[in-house]
Amino acid sequence: MPSSIILQDSVREEWIDYNGHMNDAEYVRVFSRAVDKLMYTIGLTEEVRNQENYTLFTLETHVCYLAEMNVAEPIEVSFQMLDYDNKRVHAFFELYGEDGKRAATSEQLLMGIDHSTGKSAPFPTAILSNVDEIADSCMPEEKPKEAGRVIGIRRKK
Repeated sequence: MPSSIILQDSVREEWIDYNGHMNDAEYVRVFSRAVDKLMYTIGLTEEVRNQENYTLFTLETHVCYLAEMNVAEPIEVSFQMLDYDNKRVHAFFELYGEDGKRAATSEQLLMGIDHSTGKSAPFPTAILSNVDEIADSCMPEEKPKEAGRVIGIRRKK
């Protein structure tokens, strides 16, 4: 499955909760930082965002918590692009801990926004070109099993 490491960090002490491991909100923070890195990767730097009056908003996110993360544990977040069009990216991130432990996933729908109108708008030409290029190298042949999941209680019949 093609993917790209987009973020590296480690679990900070202030991220540890009363259960002795990384708090659920901190997983989301790490994935949010990965979106920021993705923005830079496609060329939406602070300078370009200001020049173009354009940014990305997160429309929807679905996080699956798979394993506990502990203080000082290394973090790697990988990125896969599941789909995209001229103003949206369907992204999938995986958070890995020590020894390749797969600790969480985050499926997200990101939308390009024109800040002057506050509405969705197509990617600027250069950004769309970068998205096209990244899609060629980061689009999996099969969607990860966590992608497209629905939350619910499974009942035994």
